[in-house]
Amino acid sequence: MKKTILYSLSLLFIISACNPLDENPKAFIGSGNFYNTTEDADAAVLSIYNAINSSTHTLYNRLIQISTEMATDDYEAGPRARNAHVRALSNLTHDASNDRMLEIWRQSYDGINRANVAIDNIAKNPNLNSQKDKDLINEAKFLRAVLYFNIVRWFGDVPLVLHETTSLTPEAINPPNSPEADVYAQIETDLLDAEALPVVQPIKGRITSGAAKSLLSKVYLTQKKWQKAADKSQEVIDSKVYDLFENFADVFNVATKNGKEHIFSAQFKGLTNWNGNMLASTAAPTSVPGIAGDQADALHTAGGLFQAFAENDKRKYITFAVEFVSPTDGKTYKVSPHFNKYFDPATPASPGQSSKNTPIIRFAEILLINSEALNELNGPTTEAFAGIDRVRERAGIDLLSVTSPSISQDDFREAVFEERRKELVYEYQRWFDLARRGPDYFVAKLKAAGKTNAQPKHVHFPIPQRELDLNKNLKQVPAWRDK
Repeated sequence: MKKTILYSLSLLFIISACNPLDENPKAFIGSGNFYNTTEDADAAVLSIYNAINSSTHTLYNRLIQISTEMATDDYEAGPRARNAHVRALSNLTHDASNDRMLEIWRQSYDGINRANVAIDNIAKNPNLNSQKDKDLINEAKFLRAVLYFNIVRWFGDVPLVLHETTSLTPEAINPPNSPEADVYAQIETDLLDAEALPVVQPIKGRITSGAAKSLLSKVYLTQKKWQKAADKSQEVIDSKVYDLFENFADVFNVATKNGKEHIFSAQFKGLTNWNGNMLASTAAPTSVPGIAGDQADALHTAGGLFQAFAENDKRKYITFAVEFVSPTDGKTYKVSPHFNKYFDPATPASPGQSSKNTPIIRFAEILLINSEALNELNGPTTEAFAGIDRVRERAGIDLLSVTSPSISQDDFREAVFEERRKELVYEYQRWFDLARRGPDYFVAKLKAAGKTNAQPKHVHFPIPQRELDLNKNLKQVPAWRDK
């Protein structure tokens, strides 16, 4: 039986039998005496995975959706999203006091701290020098890169902390902002190191060399390092390790998860001690008997996303559902378009127990990265058409090279962005794509969708006020100062 990664770490507490608490405990497990075996090191790395998608409202179990994706032209707070901070993000009236901003900051740095602790302690133990131990360090570096890649895009200049905090001096606990360029340089370094990981892991869901190369291509693309993005994405394509599923639905089927298109995904397994995918619940309807949906994440209908899909696009009714069969009375209920990628038919009475994974990066995106980068370098060449046409062919729609063989570089760029929008719906991508195009593009898209509060400052989020109050060395994002 294939093993699937279980993201959990048991916390060990050894306490005396005294009651009340003995102030002179007889034993304590700290980092200095925990990292003795490869199994210890593995548990430490699993705790980093645990930090990003273990329970409800962790980063890759809905937090990114309610913290950032709400502030786009494709999503809005649904009728069951009662939190005023979430509704403010949806309306772009949020500020530095927003509790969702605080949570993504806190959880990101918690994961970074776990990675730093693991990297430092595995590396300094002379007994932990096997290939497996080296791989664990590189897994931790990859996860640290993921977390820094998110927060540098969200907040710009952020503290760059690379080692376990072992001192309580003001300098140690109050790091200043580092320039974006320095943060990106470290992300690249970590991912280049992680390229040394195995091409295939014995446990499904663990990070591979291909995942490091794939994420690195996206990091290069975000920085407009077009040649490097093109070369690195081509390296992934040429490896033949990954391919598109023939059937788009298989990207999101439980039976085919961690398959040939999946490069790195947030892992979920409902109805067990493991956690289910909350995006299934927050997108599910409340009006169908037997389906206990929350309807807290809603399609922003004025944005035109649903209408952007051709009727013959095979992705349309996988991405969205417009009817559900009630498991209670067997009747079919019509609904407005609901996000449907993660709804698990096995758990209708408890949609949040969905066992469907959420892709963090998959092969279809690598093809689109390659097309975008090649177009930026040389315009819409035959090579640039290749990636986007593979994605469109799988979707069952006309090839771009057939419908628009003489397309301009600007129009090709927009075609790739539109393809990303449709291919990667509800996969934590849209805000990042809008923001990397710059303030003018971001504001124009949101205002066209009726989100009239959009301003240039919204290509970043404000650093949480609580963090600024606690750390006087920390400076607010320039566009958010005195706002």
